[in-house]
Amino acid sequence: MKLTDIAGASSGVQAGLSTALLTWQDKVLRLSQEIHDHPELAFEEERAAAGISALLQEGGFDVERGTSGLPTAFTGTVGNGPLVVALCVEYDALPGVGHACGHNLIAGASVAAALALAPFVDELGITLKAIGTPAEEHGGGKAILLERGAFDGVGLAMMVHPVQDGLTANPAGTSAQAVGRFRATFHGRSAHAAAAPHRAINAADAAVLAQVAVGLLRQQIPSDHRIALFVKEAGHVTNIIADTAIVEFECRAFSLPEYEALLTRVRNCFEGAALATGTTLDIEVAEPLYEPLQQDDDLARHWSMAMERMGKDVSPSKGMSGGSTDMGNISQVIPSLHPWMSIPGADMAIHTAAFAEVANTPAAYEAMFEAATALAWTTAAAATDPQQRDKFLSAAYAGPDSRKDDAA
Repeated sequence: MKLTDIAGASSGVQAGLSTALLTWQDKVLRLSQEIHDHPELAFEEERAAAGISALLQEGGFDVERGTSGLPTAFTGTVGNGPLVVALCVEYDALPGVGHACGHNLIAGASVAAALALAPFVDELGITLKAIGTPAEEHGGGKAILLERGAFDGVGLAMMVHPVQDGLTANPAGTSAQAVGRFRATFHGRSAHAAAAPHRAINAADAAVLAQVAVGLLRQQIPSDHRIALFVKEAGHVTNIIADTAIVEFECRAFSLPEYEALLTRVRNCFEGAALATGTTLDIEVAEPLYEPLQQDDDLARHWSMAMERMGKDVSPSKGMSGGSTDMGNISQVIPSLHPWMSIPGADMAIHTAAFAEVANTPAAYEAMFEAATALAWTTAAAATDPQQRDKFLSAAYAGPDSRKDDAA
């Protein structure tokens, strides 16, 4: 369904939002295409952050650059209503394959929705924030922003994520896994590989044993758990036995208790490898923990109704669960929505070069604008339903200190 059809098929505020989005369509399309054409890695998204900020300013937003001390983060704000709504904007790319997760589409959908909502913030009684969240792929930008106060006062947060074709638009019951990423360093002793191998303590051997142990462990973990690793360093030449080996690894599970249990078992694999080889071992956290994703039921219903009105499949049985996102951290403390947006004709998985190509097609951009419309409609519906509005007002995030109090 084209945007002109959406505007014609909607009524009231919905029609106004759809028409407002139409006025920004060309500029948002160019922005999304430019982000795709110039992929930038985590915490290096200078061009994308600048382009998005400029367009938001053109749309009437007051834009703060470098939010919470992150140079490529930003916060665009319009309105002063008591209900604070955050639209999360992602724009980082993957090493080697560019926008193979479609973050150019995520950015476009959130920015288009924000620009469409801007003229209606007073009528809806909201303060609207478009928060630029760098480093979703690696680095946990949202986790850092959450900890540093960028989401304080927010009552609901939303974004949308592109995926392959054929999945339901209904986010109810879908989730994402917790993921923790670590760097394991084995310390041994080097020696000449031919003249004095008996004097060495081989750190590379420890890395091999750890990989074997983790590989065997995979046979005995639940089917929805995930372990991945790669050897970052294990020597440099054949005639010197490696005194240092570095293995980076990650663990994923759908609940924090399951994740903690899996992490303990994986750490044991590394500690056993160190014991067997006589090396010492350091394991350090490489990135912030990404927490499991929780979808808010009320937001999910509004989104599904919007997508159904556009002719999308909203059956509850063909959703997507898996992978990880730092939106999970937001969803643990703020009512959140992170639905999936199928790209017609895309039969490949995300994080592939083929998906990067399809994320820059007319079908992808049409889906992006449909998603933007649904985000805007969902915001309006949540803000104008009296009971839900009260719920979101009372859910306004009081900051990281409040979370510590809850944990205590």
